Amino acid sequence: QVQLVESGGGLVQAGGSLRLSCVASGRTSSMGNYVMGWFRQAPEKEREFVATISWSGVYTNYEDSVKGRFTISRDSAKNTVYLQMNSLKPEDTAVYYCAARYSYYSSTYYSTSNDYNYWGQGTQVTVSS
Repeated sequence: QVQLVESGGGLVQAGGSLRLSCVASGRTSSMGNYVMGWFRQAPEKEREFVATISWSGVYTNYEDSVKGRFTISRDSAKNTVYLQMNSLKPEDTAVYYCAARYSYYSSTYYSTSNDYNYWGQGTQVTVSS
């Protein structure tokens, strides 16, 4: 079993920045073979994909509305994945979730929630206008 714990959420004004962190622990002694993803869910909306990164750290994918503003990265030595969020907008307000899935392939990433089998508890991000 893999446990994921997110942190770094909070209240920020529009145009501001936040960096989310997700630390993995448990069954895996290393995140080395885990694809990681960030998702978000706003009130009364379905959970949506934000960003994903391959376990090699080379391949990434982003939801269109966050391209150029958000950056996903990972530090496998620290079992941590990050989401740097810049130029935040009120519509970015949501609970942000970290997700993980084991993969044999270094170039693989996953952009749908059904592809992941481990989830964190979420961290709230609120962007005021």
